[in-house]
Amino acid sequence: MAHAVEGVMGVSMEKIREMVDVETIIGDPINAEGVTIIPVSKVSFGFASGGSDLPTQAAEKFAGGSGAGVTVKPVAFIVIKSDGSVNLMELGAKGSPLDGVMDALPGIVEKIKGFLADKKAAKAEKKAEKKAEEENFSEENPQ
Repeated sequence: MAHAVEGVMGVSMEKIREMVDVETIIGDPINAEGVTIIPVSKVSFGFASGGSDLPTQAAEKFAGGSGAGVTVKPVAFIVIKSDGSVNLMELGAKGSPLDGVMDALPGIVEKIKGFLADKKAAKAEKKAEKKAEEENFSEENPQ
């Protein structure tokens, strides 16, 4: 036979399951002017339960209780634009300076790639100009 505290715990856990699900964490999409915004939340919950048998002369009795708490905190929004681009917009400050560096890293890499491509193009252009000058010189001064 199941103990009474199991029933108290079971009811509490079932109520928590009803309150907290995937739709609590990833909210319903909001569409406006070709942009879809999806809220993202952090859900935290706590649970406690306890009880005791109280022996008496007439019969054994049980006394118990349980409690739970849930917090839902919005942490970000996923923004999907009509052109297909997706951005994550976080709320609040970054956790550490390293987070900012890690976020900036892809942009820095792209800038370096662009710089190297420009340098390579300039070198190729300079080489082509030098070759053209040599050809013009040899045409003007045949040996």
